[in-house]
Amino acid sequence: NRGHVPGFERFIESWAAGGAGARAALAESGAGTLDIAYGADPRQRLDLYLPETTARGLAVFVHGGYWRAFGRESFGHMAQGVRAAGYAVAVPSYRLAPTVHVPEITADVAAATTLAASRIQGPILLAGHSAGGHLVSRMGVADGPLSAPIAARIAHILTISGLHDLRPLLLTDKNDDLRLDAATAVAESPALSTPRSDLRLTAWVGGDERPEFIRQSALIANMWLGLGSETRLVIDPGLNHFDVIEPLEDPESPITRAFLGA
Repeated sequence: NRGHVPGFERFIESWAAGGAGARAALAESGAGTLDIAYGADPRQRLDLYLPETTARGLAVFVHGGYWRAFGRESFGHMAQGVRAAGYAVAVPSYRLAPTVHVPEITADVAAATTLAASRIQGPILLAGHSAGGHLVSRMGVADGPLSAPIAARIAHILTISGLHDLRPLLLTDKNDDLRLDAATAVAESPALSTPRSDLRLTAWVGGDERPEFIRQSALIANMWLGLGSETRLVIDPGLNHFDVIEPLEDPESPITRAFLGA
C-alpha cells in the first residue's frame, strides 16, 4: 500500500500525532486508563477510553500494519467518534510478526477483548483496519478464540480494508515474516470459516484501494451472507488504504455510524 499512495508518510505522522494527543488527554482527564496489561509481554497492553456517562457498551478498535507494525499509541484518536456516542473504547496493541505467528496475534486480540469486556458491560462492537480487520473478523467465527459468553455479546463487526483469505499471502515476500503455511492460512481465514449465528458484519473499503483489498472485503461479505450472517459491503469512493479510517474521529461520519452498527 505504501508504494501505491504518494506521500503516505503524512498519514503515518498524523496517526502518531493524533494518538499521542488522545493519550495525553486521557492521562490529564482521568477518563480511562492507559497501559492495562492483558498478558506478560510489553506489547500485550490496551488503553481504555471511557465516555462522559455510564458506558452503553464496549467498542474495540484494532490497528493494522500487516501484523508486523504499529501499536495502540498511534490510534487512540480513532476511538473518539464512538466514545462520543457513549461507548467505552479499548485500543489494544498486540505482539508482532516475526516474533510471533498470526494465531498468537489472534489470541492476543481475544485476550485484550476479554479483559476489556470484564470491565465494561453491555454489547460489544469490534472494528479493525487492514490486519486489524482480519483480527476482528476472527473474533466472529463460530469456533473462534473468544469464550461463548463474550462472543455472544458481539453486536457488530466492522472490518475496514481487511484481509479475510490469507492464502494469497503465501505467494508474497511478506510471508517471510508471517511464516504462514497452507493449513494455518486456511485456519486463520475468516472468509473460509463459519461465522457465529446471527452475526452482523460490515466490510468497509476505500474505492481507491488496491483491487485485492476490495476483493477481500467483497469476499467476506458474500461468504458470510451465504452462511446466515447479516452483512454489508461499503466501497467508500475516493479513499485509499490510509485515509479510509480517518473519519472515525468524527462522531457523525458514515463510518463511525457503521462502527456503531447503524
